Amino acid sequence: MNDSVRPIAVVGPTATGKSDLGLDLAEALGGEIVNIDAMQQYRGMDIGTAKLPVEERRGIPHHQLDVLDVTETATVARYQSAATADIDAIRARGRVPVVVGGSMMYVQALLDEWQFPATDPQVRAKWEAVLEDGGPAAVHEALKRSDPVAAETILPTDGRRMVRALEVVELTGLPFAASQPTIGEPRWDTVILGVDRETEELDRRIAERTDKMFEHGLVDEVRTLLEHGLRDGVTARRAIGYAQVIEYLDGEYDLAHARERTFIGTRRYVRRQRSWFRRDPRIHWLDGADPELTASALRAVTDAQTGGTPGTR
Repeated sequence: MNDSVRPIAVVGPTATGKSDLGLDLAEALGGEIVNIDAMQQYRGMDIGTAKLPVEERRGIPHHQLDVLDVTETATVARYQSAATADIDAIRARGRVPVVVGGSMMYVQALLDEWQFPATDPQVRAKWEAVLEDGGPAAVHEALKRSDPVAAETILPTDGRRMVRALEVVELTGLPFAASQPTIGEPRWDTVILGVDRETEELDRRIAERTDKMFEHGLVDEVRTLLEHGLRDGVTARRAIGYAQVIEYLDGEYDLAHARERTFIGTRRYVRRQRSWFRRDPRIHWLDGADPELTASALRAVTDAQTGGTPGTR
C-alpha cells in the first residue's frame, strides 16, 4: 500500500460538470476514476444516468461502473466494500484514485467508514410492502410519524431510503440520524472538491440534459431494460427518468409529461444534493462555470496537500 497517495473526491449536485473535471484531474495526476453514482453501477442504464461512453473516457480506467444487473439491488454497504477495495488497489499501484459522483450516502459511507445498523428481513419486508402498495407517499407519512427529522431530510420520492430509515428506527428505537457517522477526517486523508453552479444556470443545464436524454433514446433504453427485468428490480426501476418512462409506457401519461416529471425530479434531487454537501465543511467548493476550473481544482489539491487553505467558491 502506498500511504502517500491521497485520493481526490469530486462531489456535488448533478449536471455541474463533475465528470469532465474528474477526467481532467485523473489525466493530470496519473489517476483512475472510481464512480460514486449509485445508478451508474447498472449495466445498460447509460442514457438516463449520463454515463460517459467508453470512447469518451480518454483511456482512463473506470471502476464501479456497470457492475450490477437491473434486477439486483444497489446497496450502500456493497458499494462501500467494493469501492474501498478499488481505492486500496489503485493506491497500491501508485496511482491516484479520483472518486467522482453525487450519491450522498455513498460518499459519506466511503469517506467516513459508515458502520451500518443491522437489518431484519421481516421488518424490511413490512415497510417494503407499504412502499409497494402505497408508493413513496405512504412511507413518507409513516416516517413523519416515527421520525419527523428524517422525514424532513430524506427526499420524499426516495422510497428505498425511507424504508431503510423506518427499519432502523424500529430496530434501534433511535432516530435514523443516530446511526449516521460523525464527519471527521476523511478516510485516506482524501481531498474533497465540490462543484456547483448558480441555480438559474444549473436549472438550464438540467433542462438541456433532460431533453438530450429523451432525444437520444431514453425511451428505447427503458424498453430494452424492461426486457431484461427492470420492472423486477427494487432500486433500478425507481431511478429518476426510468420511473417516469415506465409510467409513460404503462399509459399513465404522455411523453411530454414524462419529460417534465423527469426534469422536476432531477431539479428536486439537485436541491437535496446541494443541501447535503453544503453541510460538509471539508469540501473545497469550485464554480463549475469557471473557465479555469481544472486549474482551480489542481491549485486546491496542491494547497490541501501542502497544508494551505484551498480557495472556496
